[in-house]
Amino acid sequence: MKFVDEATIRVQAGNGGNGCLSFRREKYLPKGGPDGGDGGDGGSVYLLGDEGLTTLADFRHQRLHKAERGGDGRGRNMTGAKGADCEVTVPVGTLVYDAGTGELIGDITADGQRLLVARGGFHGLGNTRFKSSTNRAPRQTTDGTEGDARELRLELQLLADVGLLGYPNAGKSTLIEAVSGAKPRIADYPFTTVTPNLGVVRVGPDRSFVMADIPGLIEGAADGHGLGLRFLKHLERTGLLLHVVDVCTTHDGSDPADAARALVRELERYSDALGGRERWLVLNKIDLLAGSDRQAAVRRIVDALGWTGPVFTISAIAGEGTEALCRAIMNRLEERRAEAAATAVADEGDTESEPDDGA
Repeated sequence: MKFVDEATIRVQAGNGGNGCLSFRREKYLPKGGPDGGDGGDGGSVYLLGDEGLTTLADFRHQRLHKAERGGDGRGRNMTGAKGADCEVTVPVGTLVYDAGTGELIGDITADGQRLLVARGGFHGLGNTRFKSSTNRAPRQTTDGTEGDARELRLELQLLADVGLLGYPNAGKSTLIEAVSGAKPRIADYPFTTVTPNLGVVRVGPDRSFVMADIPGLIEGAADGHGLGLRFLKHLERTGLLLHVVDVCTTHDGSDPADAARALVRELERYSDALGGRERWLVLNKIDLLAGSDRQAAVRRIVDALGWTGPVFTISAIAGEGTEALCRAIMNRLEERRAEAAATAVADEGDTESEPDDGA
């Protein structure tokens, strides 16, 4: 199935049912009084997160999603039925925008999460509601209000712990295939990967993380060159970036260090947050160099970049160094989760210790 990460849909909530005008008519009760019931509320439209979905492809064919109208009120004070809600399943990681205003309505980040995107109309009132001591035969009713209708723009951003960043043919797809169960398309020409791939990397019992491989980026990606601009957003949710560099050369024959610097500039141009994301340098295809040439190539690239962060040398195709890389990633992710949990506990303690102004 073709990968689709953006879609536009229209949602229509149900209108509220109208109130009923009715009077009680029974034998021996000539003045039975009003008995018109209220209408029912219209159904609402919700988006529902489903971790089993991976694309927005279904919305290419079904763009209109409607909830049911509320039923009209009836005599004998019978209330109209409430309209059924409409639940639209979307992949986890979907951002929901109002297509008209560009406003972010919500973010689906968990399986089973429900997001209200169109509220159903309010029910109309039957004439029973208007009965009073001075108005014993009211003929007033109200109609139900209209349900919300809006156009939504859905944008899918993959949820992954680690994102692979690099030029075409740097070996990103080979790496994710080597360390996870993902089966990306791999070939010896640039831009083989045209859709993002997710893989679950298992390091040990109850220890795993999700890795995302996106199509290779080139200089000018932030301006829409190549395939990068469309898929850069998938790296925004990742906590750690692996900058995969071919130690020998890039797809266009340029120097690996120059290519790495150019790619960092594209990240910074795309967004400050992405440019400042924690990033590790992964030098791939090390098996193509002899022992003495390896260290020289690694030192040249590290010195040219002025790199001070973690550096890993691997051969994704031969499996060399990949296990150590995955264990280091797992340890770092667990450290970050522990730090986040400690910060949350500290913030909760500060909130509870705030003095009460009314004391």
